[in-house]
Amino acid sequence: MKFCDMPYQRPDLEQVKARLSDQTARLKGAASYDEAKAVFLEREREQKHLHTAQTLAHIRHSIDTRDAFYDGEVKFWNAAEPELQPYQQDWTRVMLDFPFRQDFAREYGDLMFVNAEIQLKTFAPPLIPLLQEENELTQAYEKLLASAQIPFEGGVYTLSQLTPFKNDPDDARRLAAWKAEGRWYKDHQPELDRIYDQLVHLRDEMGRKLGYEGYTTLGYYRMGRNCYTQQDVERFRAAVVKYLVPVADGIYRRQAQRLGKQYPMSFADNALEFRSGNPRPVGGPDDILAQGRAFYDALSPETSAFFRTLLENGLLDVLSTPGKQSGGYCTSIPDYGVPFIFANFNGTQHDVEVVTHEAGHAFAAWLNRDRVPMEYTWPSMEACEVHSMSMEFFAEPWADGFFGPDAQKFRYSHLSGALTFIPYGTLVDHFQHEVYANPDMTPAQRHGVWKELLGVYMPWMRLDGDIPFYSQGEGWQRQHHIYSSPFYYIDYCLAQTVALQLWALIQKDRQAAWARYMAYTSQGGSRTFTQLLANAGLDSPFDEGCLRDVCQAAQAWLDGADLSGIH
Repeated sequence: MKFCDMPYQRPDLEQVKARLSDQTARLKGAASYDEAKAVFLEREREQKHLHTAQTLAHIRHSIDTRDAFYDGEVKFWNAAEPELQPYQQDWTRVMLDFPFRQDFAREYGDLMFVNAEIQLKTFAPPLIPLLQEENELTQAYEKLLASAQIPFEGGVYTLSQLTPFKNDPDDARRLAAWKAEGRWYKDHQPELDRIYDQLVHLRDEMGRKLGYEGYTTLGYYRMGRNCYTQQDVERFRAAVVKYLVPVADGIYRRQAQRLGKQYPMSFADNALEFRSGNPRPVGGPDDILAQGRAFYDALSPETSAFFRTLLENGLLDVLSTPGKQSGGYCTSIPDYGVPFIFANFNGTQHDVEVVTHEAGHAFAAWLNRDRVPMEYTWPSMEACEVHSMSMEFFAEPWADGFFGPDAQKFRYSHLSGALTFIPYGTLVDHFQHEVYANPDMTPAQRHGVWKELLGVYMPWMRLDGDIPFYSQGEGWQRQHHIYSSPFYYIDYCLAQTVALQLWALIQKDRQAAWARYMAYTSQGGSRTFTQLLANAGLDSPFDEGCLRDVCQAAQAWLDGADLSGIH
């Protein structure tokens, strides 16, 4: 079914609660595994219906945040989701203390129980009003960013539409675009500070109500982390500083030489990789999607069928339009067994990366669309990002079709960008740990922490006041995840490390690399992150040697990269 034809109807919340209660009671009273399984599968269908309705509302709201109907529906779901949690937890408690638990585990695996035990640690009824308020605050943040109308050179642009000017080869124009963006954030800083301050205190209160030291422990549970700890993340951050920051620093030093700039450079100059301009795709959105189809047709029979399903059913919304939520994402619509990709094309290499990155997520969801339970469609967040970041590297041989004369620029930019991203993503994670360990910091103190950590993870950034919003340590406020998904950012860094493993293998044996990718992806969410890796013959990013070896391979490629004729 085409996305535009998928019907949406708000469920009757009281009826949903009654059905969930009835299913829990019948599960508890089941006299046999077959009887219990029938109730379990009935509930799976119920959850699919609910998830489908909620997802349709959120997608259509994000396509146009000005739409009054779907704005109201998102508000309904923001309030309804916390109200349904007690009913979900009642079900979970019965499943965990159940005479047929081993029968379920034999048929569906034990991970559903491991995850259920974690989920129980994230909720208690007193949290309902706090969760509802959290939803409202994060929605307010997203709507604020979506409402941006930034005057520039006689026009008015959204944040996404302004991005191409922030990469312009002309130094003065590029700097002016960065300043225009920064000015918008500065003008709205009181509101941005207020929203985040309320979120931090709200989440700290949630953690304390559940008996934790604050929010951090609860945040890890809410992220569903089932195979690594805060201490593992700290060791990974240390390895990033030890192995990756020097590699990234060298990338920016060479960039400064290419641009004829003094190192360290300003935020605006760091955004320009080549004097002649950053790699740009050839053609418009239709051309990029057509080249994406050619790539997926050639890659494998599975990817061909998948991408054609997206195109034929209108399951990509990629144009940047007024009122559209900024950023991009992939989600799934379980009743129809299909994924959906949301993005904002803006004429930069980001557009191509949407077709590879977000479609990597979508392919994994499509490949595992019939998994039972439904939660096994997706693994945990860091595991999901391996699907997307690795798919980007598999697309590199098609760079000529996507980028034409800029293909070699793109290949260099893609690898260097993957390497320089990890220190930034690690900075985001470290910052959040500091914030939630010290929730009573003032907004100014939070900005100070960000600025201090910039010096550790991104020493190539010049903090001289050229663009006050960034140089004064406020740039974190444009990172959606910090507001809406706390602690969801190190996931990208862990996944990028794994994807770089696959990149290194692609350089040696492309078919072997694809076989490992499929071995990893075809497991869906049926195993933990570290188990998925082990089953596919991939190293864990928590092993220090993993990041060390990745950096060595990447450094060797960068040193040998032929950039002759590219300025």
